[in-house]
Amino acid sequence: MDIKVLRYFLALARAESITAAAEYLHLTQPTLSRQLAELEQELGNTLFIRGSRKITLTDEGMRLRKRAEEILELVQKTELEFQTSAEEISGNIYIGCGETHAMGLIAEVVKALQHDYPQIHVHIYSGDADEVTERLDKGLLDFGLLIGVENISKYESLLLPEKDTWGVLMRKDSPLAHQDVIRPSDLWNLPLIISKQKEVDNRITRWLKRDLDKLNVIGSYNLLYNASLMVEKNMGYALSIDKLINTTGNSHLCFKPLEPQLMVDIHLVWKRYQIFSKAAEICLQRMKQAFSQ
Repeated sequence: MDIKVLRYFLALARAESITAAAEYLHLTQPTLSRQLAELEQELGNTLFIRGSRKITLTDEGMRLRKRAEEILELVQKTELEFQTSAEEISGNIYIGCGETHAMGLIAEVVKALQHDYPQIHVHIYSGDADEVTERLDKGLLDFGLLIGVENISKYESLLLPEKDTWGVLMRKDSPLAHQDVIRPSDLWNLPLIISKQKEVDNRITRWLKRDLDKLNVIGSYNLLYNASLMVEKNMGYALSIDKLINTTGNSHLCFKPLEPQLMVDIHLVWKRYQIFSKAAEICLQRMKQAFSQ
């Protein structure tokens, strides 16, 4: 499969028009059409539905679009790594992370690194643990910051010197807001908004002492900010970790920790036998100096 043709495919997927895509690519329309027809023939699948006004992707086309974006992102990452001279410490570092206040520890290391090597650039991808590990496994990230993931044995890892605390994000006028802690039975009949991560579901289910299908779960989230807006509109209570949403001052929200306490470790992880760029290698050295016990 030709990388160039994948770029053509993505251009058409985004433009939804042969005319617009050909103009963007500086190709003739017949040339672009022929290349894409050959791609469909090579894959043995119809990738486009050619309508009178626009071109849309089939299910197979949507699947290829995701794969093509990942492939071209990895190609670009690789090209940038090899553009760095042997003497120069520069380049790009890619870190994926879930929401955690411990990202501040990573930021401190990165700030000092960039002070010493101004030509190093850091790119942050925010997502839940499932999204971060998927991109890590595909080589799109150098490092992942994982919160409370129980099985990280497939990765090399560093344990950060902080933990995250689970609790409930609620309105300050909630009936539970006067309590210092939240116990499982407090939530059994309330509308809940929970993380969509499977490992988080398992941990919260054990703490709640109830299967999720026996609770009033009204929604889920992968990043907390939008869930906090649902809480603010009095839709329900969000089970979340602390220090992510501002609950001070004029905020309508408050955070109450769980009882029994539920705290989780935070790990910086990377693939075993990973061959790093020079920038990522020196970043890892700094991380080990900062966090190794």
